[in-house]
Amino acid sequence: MKIFLYTFGCKVNSFETAAMAELLASCGHEIVHTAGDADAVVINSCTVTANGDKKVRQYLRRIKRDNPAVITVLTGCFPQAFPELAAEYTEADLIMGTGNRKELPALLAQFVKDREKRTDILSNKEKGFELLRAETLEGHTRAFLKIEDGCERFCAYCIVPFARGPVRSMPIEKLVEQVELFACGGYKEVVLSGINLSCYGREEGLTLADAVERAAAVDGIERIRLGSLEPDLISEETWRRFASVDKLCPQFHLALQSGCDQTLRRMNRKYTTAEYLAVADRVRALFDRPTFTTDVMVGFAGETEQEFAESLRFVREFGFLKCHIFPYSIRTGTAGARMPDQVEKSVKEARAAQMAQAAAEARNEVLRSFVGAAARVILERRQPDGSFDGYTDRYLPALVQGTGLAEHDMVCGRIDRIEGDHCIVLA
Repeated sequence: MKIFLYTFGCKVNSFETAAMAELLASCGHEIVHTAGDADAVVINSCTVTANGDKKVRQYLRRIKRDNPAVITVLTGCFPQAFPELAAEYTEADLIMGTGNRKELPALLAQFVKDREKRTDILSNKEKGFELLRAETLEGHTRAFLKIEDGCERFCAYCIVPFARGPVRSMPIEKLVEQVELFACGGYKEVVLSGINLSCYGREEGLTLADAVERAAAVDGIERIRLGSLEPDLISEETWRRFASVDKLCPQFHLALQSGCDQTLRRMNRKYTTAEYLAVADRVRALFDRPTFTTDVMVGFAGETEQEFAESLRFVREFGFLKCHIFPYSIRTGTAGARMPDQVEKSVKEARAAQMAQAAAEARNEVLRSFVGAAARVILERRQPDGSFDGYTDRYLPALVQGTGLAEHDMVCGRIDRIEGDHCIVLA
């Protein structure tokens, strides 16, 4: 059977899709690159926002409209969080959640036999860590590895704990095996990812530092990068251990959500802006010129103009390399959905535009501060002029100019200037 897989959402989903593709290929199926060539389409969904749900439904409908005979599989966070709603999607032939992807080949084979629609979703209480294996991630020069699943924070805006269940971690020996697979596949950088990555290993008395140290020890891996971190869950000792790993990229995604303490309290976040700044100061003391990326939400329930102004000021003054800005999306079943004083859509959109402008200005300042600095870049794609794009270890987007360059090379150079959103690196 020819199968096409499509991913919505995060780095965790990207890894899971790659693992499903390899699982299907190992069972004799052919993985194809377009839905039009496929006998079956697997859609790995995201449900962080209502708009994300809408995009999943639209894509599913388009697939069935263009080819009514194609078998459609809807999996991932959306059906896990909203199984009753997913069951109403007549366009989906098979519906799965976030915990039993190894059953996919068998479910497909059974559907081919009897053409009966099925829903196969494990409850969150039944799920352990799902061990999936992927040697390559098509289209990526950085390998994303899911080492943790689940979250128990229940932030007021977030549906993810309902979609992913409690914290579970990949056994550390399996983590090493997977990193070794990536190294054999030619990857030089591995991004350790999770739903609440900061909680990695707590079931076994381990910390994320153990994962970083073991992954960095694998021959052939040049860089370890971390996914999103909760600022209040990384201990001082863990930060110190991070700093002793030369291969760890000095770029950290510290989840912020709001730069206003009152908003953070309503969101059920577990830190204040002062505590967030203290963590950043600790990191700056331990690492040489680290960069920070983050997520910022605008228009959460009850956010006043004054609260938004405080959040905007925080983002302007902090100096983030990159901010993912998004308007608050009401998710049924969360505490935020039941709160009064919901912000009008037009106000949220206007605030998002203001915040994005502030984030862009901060990004430009950070990029320009690195002119003249040394940089190491993993080359990704050749450009029409012969240069290559890629990222430095601090996640600065780079265009590398030089001779004898090839994809996946790690090159050292110096940042000559900034053009647009890129550092021009002379190798």
